[in-house]
Amino acid sequence: MGDTLEFNEIYQEVKGSWNDGRLRFSKQNVVYKSSKTGKVDSILASELNLAQWRRVCLGHGIKLGTSTGHVYKYDGFRDTDFEKISEFFKANYKVELTEKDMCVKGWNWGTARFSGPLLSFEVNDNTAFEIPLSNVSQCATGKNEVTLEFHQNDDTEVSLMEVRFYVPPSQSDERQDPVEAFAQNVLSKADVIQATGDAVCIFKELQCLTPRGRYDIRIYPTFLHLHGKTFDYKIPYTTVLRLFLLPHKDQRQMFFVISLDPPIKQGQTRYHFLILLFSKEEDISLTLNMSEEDVERRFEGKLSKFMSGSLYEMVSRVMKALVNRKITVPGNFQGHSGAQCITCSYKASSGLLYPLERGFIYVHKPPVHLRFEEISCVNFARGTTTTRSFDFEIETKQGNQYTFSSIEREEYGKLFDFVNAKKLNIKNRGFKEGMKGKIDEYSDSDDDQHDAYLERMKAEGKIREEGNDSDESDGESDESFNPGEEDEEIAEEYDSNASASDSSEGGEESEDESAKKKKAKKAKVVKEKKERKPRKEQKKQKDAGGPKRPMSAYMLWLNSSRERIKSDNPGISITEISKKAGEMWRQLSKDEKQEWEAKAGEAKKQYDKAKKEYKESGGATSSPRK
Repeated sequence: MGDTLEFNEIYQEVKGSWNDGRLRFSKQNVVYKSSKTGKVDSILASELNLAQWRRVCLGHGIKLGTSTGHVYKYDGFRDTDFEKISEFFKANYKVELTEKDMCVKGWNWGTARFSGPLLSFEVNDNTAFEIPLSNVSQCATGKNEVTLEFHQNDDTEVSLMEVRFYVPPSQSDERQDPVEAFAQNVLSKADVIQATGDAVCIFKELQCLTPRGRYDIRIYPTFLHLHGKTFDYKIPYTTVLRLFLLPHKDQRQMFFVISLDPPIKQGQTRYHFLILLFSKEEDISLTLNMSEEDVERRFEGKLSKFMSGSLYEMVSRVMKALVNRKITVPGNFQGHSGAQCITCSYKASSGLLYPLERGFIYVHKPPVHLRFEEISCVNFARGTTTTRSFDFEIETKQGNQYTFSSIEREEYGKLFDFVNAKKLNIKNRGFKEGMKGKIDEYSDSDDDQHDAYLERMKAEGKIREEGNDSDESDGESDESFNPGEEDEEIAEEYDSNASASDSSEGGEESEDESAKKKKAKKAKVVKEKKERKPRKEQKKQKDAGGPKRPMSAYMLWLNSSRERIKSDNPGISITEISKKAGEMWRQLSKDEKQEWEAKAGEAKKQYDKAKKEYKESGGATSSPRK
């Protein structure tokens, strides 16, 4: 038998939903990694003291108990797995894997046993069901009755709301009420947050982007309390998955991101991330509400009673010590501007995309975190509005697609090299078809100098510039613009099979004669260009005293929405405001645009009326254009 046993598609029950993942038994420990969240449970082999094999709804399952009182349950094994797992446990863990039958009679009268973090309801010494007490959100008592309420999980179609237990009166011990004893056993292990005692420390008026507002953050030993003007949130440290500390692109601010599972709730809104924004220049002196001995014993040198420094450093340091999780920071990636992030848009909001060592995170509206192991492929797509930008698409193994748009073209090379170095599957690698030789998918990106996508974008830009030059020359020779004539000229220039009517007297021209004719034609255009250049000096001057031209519907809408765009996207530049406004305008419905088009039409009528009055009063002289 080998040193390890590995199983895929093993399920773990989390508040009523089944999360799949991978389970590995090794000589040192048992490791389970969730495919959904990436969270890792590690059980040391020396701590294992219980192993049960049970028939459950998804086939067969294993229940593991530790000497520290924790219980882990994994389902999804096949019947044939019992023998090899049992032998592995005997050889490496010195624990016997015992078979345990479940009671399926459907009886509702039995014995309630409290075993560590579980409440087990047994009928004739066989377990009928088990309730993890950490799922209990509230416990209420009545006469001979105890009611348990549970935390809800948004991922489940059906949720268990409450369970009521009838507790008969005790005949033996009259001093202790059996109902109260039952409730105390539940509350001792239940996840009921009670703000008893003093907070370890308090941070006042911190700017929070998600949920939006300013909050006082009270740090308690087991949970985090966000106190705002309208809402309060209590976040247990057990729900914190990851911590991120991300520098803003302007190098003057810092994001501190807390990933939560399950999320905090406000009505129908779910917040999977808590995002705080700090200024680097803001400092604080912090005193913990604990004695120095307690601080040393509790945090083992990670914190001290008196601390001072930048505000974001203090918050992140305290959170790291209490949550006991590492803080993720950006890796070696550097964009075109030298920042560790890329400016882009996701859905309708502009934000920042951070390439990390093991994933991507986008802040801030809505926040998105994608781990490399859940990414199926990535795609570099041409921008929908202009060739000066491109879209970065990420497709997950679950079939979800995330599109980050409006990324500047200069960022393409850096981002492509990063993705290539992380060995992610690039969907449109065919863009590099102009390269010579065979492509090695695992070659170093530094060796790859040719980029077909950039070459195509440059070529398209040259064609567009040439088109603009031809439009200018046409405009100088004739002020009226005729699209049909332009199409004919392009067809004449690129059509190799010119019609016979183009040749003189129906005869065929030789290639030399046609080449001379083209050169002569080009020279003529240049000559006309030089002769007509002085006409620019004769351009009609704008009448300063005349009425001002009215704004278009888009400009009226932009003027009213500019401040709102600035407030929704802190730190946005002027050019990004215009780009953002264009995206938002395109997403408006016809009814919403109709309001601004009506205002623009009214302004146009007033302009025409004022212009007519101005001309009648002799304020301007109209002369026909040549």
